Amino acid sequence: MTALLALATSLLWGLADFGGGLLTRRVPALTVVVVSQSIAVVVLGAIVIATSAWQEAGPQLWYAVGAGAVGPVAMLSFYKALALGPMGVVSPLGALGVAVPVGVGLLLGERPGLLQFAGIGVAVAGVVLAGGPELRGAPVQRQAILLTLVAAFGFGAVMALIAAASTTITGLFLALFVQRVTNVAAGGAALYASARRGGRVLPEEGGSRVILFSLPALAFVGLADVAANGTYSIAAQNGPVAVAAVLANLYPVVTVLAALLLLGERLRAIQAAGAGLALAGTVLLATG
Repeated sequence: MTALLALATSLLWGLADFGGGLLTRRVPALTVVVVSQSIAVVVLGAIVIATSAWQEAGPQLWYAVGAGAVGPVAMLSFYKALALGPMGVVSPLGALGVAVPVGVGLLLGERPGLLQFAGIGVAVAGVVLAGGPELRGAPVQRQAILLTLVAAFGFGAVMALIAAASTTITGLFLALFVQRVTNVAAGGAALYASARRGGRVLPEEGGSRVILFSLPALAFVGLADVAANGTYSIAAQNGPVAVAAVLANLYPVVTVLAALLLLGERLRAIQAAGAGLALAGTVLLATG
């Protein structure tokens, strides 16, 4: 069950990243984050009310607040790094965030078996290669590397925090709601500050009409991200965190394959090899 839920997480995150990447070609990235997460807040708010999940409020919700505050910082750092450095370097480095939840699991006393340790190594290597790393001296600014490492740590921290924010399904609904409210508050403040400095809030062409027509896609991105956080939290609570974290972090492979199938992008040999290694690592983790 842990493996299946974690793989579902990677599928949802991969598709959400793919959809978000397409949207940011027309809509400012910060606007995509704020609008998509606002839609998620509305849906989760309705679920919290319908299930009376607010009754499970407690100190553990501070983990959800932390995840909500860290998430936008990680995402914006990642976008900035992509703007400064080659995507083939930045994208694979972003997957290093898996070290955070894996490290937490080891500190809590988890000891994966030999096959699972091998699967972790193979799967992480596959994810890095699936990003298509540039191996021939591509120029990379130091700031891009630092921003990518900040983003990776942030992504990993969100995984660890949201897994600790609840112990029941209804509690998870409340934790995800609190996380998203914090996301919107932090992202909205950043968007306001950007607008004050002259940054774009609406697309240059089409303005608010583009946002309106993009609402279904924005809703998908926001809700897929929420669902991924939920499935990961359940996976991490019901099985080894190291296994759940590594399998959930296969999402870059999903994004690459979505671009291949839906946009007709061609896989480089190194990406195809990475996808194969990721699959092999998944088998080792699932059977270990």
